[in-house]
Amino acid sequence: MKLAGYNIYQANRFINKISSFTPEKKIEWQYNQKWVLARFHYKNNNFYNMKINGHLPEYWEQLPIMRKKDYQIDINKLLTNGYTKKNTYIANTSGSSGHPFFYAKNKYAHAITWALTENRYKWHNIRLESKQARYFGSPLEHTGKYYELLKDLLMNRKKMLVFDLSDSILDRHLILFEKIKFKYIYGYTSALVLFARYLLSNNLILHSLCPTLKCCITTSEVLTPEDRIILNSAFGVKIINEYGVSEAGGIIAFEDDNSNWILSTETQFIEIVDDDGKVVDDGKEGKVLITDLHNKAMPFLRYEVGDIGIKSSTKNNGQSFLNKLIGRTNDIINLPSGKKSPGLTFYYISRSILESYGILKEFIIKQETLDTFVFEIVSSRDLSNSEIQTIQDKMDIYLEPGLKIKINRKNMINRPKSGKLKHFYSYIDEK
Repeated sequence: MKLAGYNIYQANRFINKISSFTPEKKIEWQYNQKWVLARFHYKNNNFYNMKINGHLPEYWEQLPIMRKKDYQIDINKLLTNGYTKKNTYIANTSGSSGHPFFYAKNKYAHAITWALTENRYKWHNIRLESKQARYFGSPLEHTGKYYELLKDLLMNRKKMLVFDLSDSILDRHLILFEKIKFKYIYGYTSALVLFARYLLSNNLILHSLCPTLKCCITTSEVLTPEDRIILNSAFGVKIINEYGVSEAGGIIAFEDDNSNWILSTETQFIEIVDDDGKVVDDGKEGKVLITDLHNKAMPFLRYEVGDIGIKSSTKNNGQSFLNKLIGRTNDIINLPSGKKSPGLTFYYISRSILESYGILKEFIIKQETLDTFVFEIVSSRDLSNSEIQTIQDKMDIYLEPGLKIKINRKNMINRPKSGKLKHFYSYIDEK
């Protein structure tokens, strides 16, 4: 990371420094830092200056709430003066909430994200470089495939692709766990639960096969109490819940040894607001807003991540806690061949349209039958025949050939009461 311009050592020192602050000093630092970022983007970011109508309010709550749709424009129009695609970290969101877009981070802000992750991992006696079994997606084509393979090599992780989690594939995973001294398992909640159910059905406990395994970290989707019981029973190790958004500072909350969901006050200012945008009292449910306290390349100030949560007041050690999170659940895709995949597989299918054509604004996928999928999309124009064929080709690669797709273009997609769209909905069990 240092060779690529990410000063991880400086970032680690910073995280350690902020973590040592008294509760009062940390609150003061947060207050000052959020205004530092607001003033910086007001002066240096044309996009944000226009959002606040060229005037920086006196009170924080008067700043506009930024939503995902605000960022669905050419990324060059979002970058702060002095920052380009060449001197920043560029990535795109998974679109799991139905609103995909590209984002940028200055390199120090990205290093801070990794430093915080390492800090949290140390709570559980693991490190970033510890051997990891990763239940995640990955590009299967062209440059992206080899880039991800290189990252996996450098990060000391073995990726278990979640596009196919049928029993025959999970049989092979068991062999890997017997051979490789994994320290922890990390991945999408739904994929890990699927693996756990497979283990339980075969009267197996993962820790018995891989005694070096210390813990399991779930991410990207809600971990229900029932899921935790299943994972703990099947894996035989501690289950740790992670909640984060890659575009706005990484980890939002991470569980400590007592399963308290600690908010990342070193990197983010977190607010819970009602439908009118007013901050609610601690212990009350509302929309989660995140302010990235370090990103100068692109403004994520009072950013609505699309989830509903409850935040608690600080406790005796000055930490803030996330008590509850609603959203981020995905169904399992069941296919005619018997193959199973998590709903997040559709991120890797839909990203081709996002990256190649830039017309996709919002989408969900519904499985009507074992072989029929309906794409409900909000887009700037109708998809061409070639673009629809591209989706079909991706389905063949990431799922299996012979599946049928229907494209329904809509002006808007109706949201559930929580405000959070699932990426994928399966209706085959309801028929």
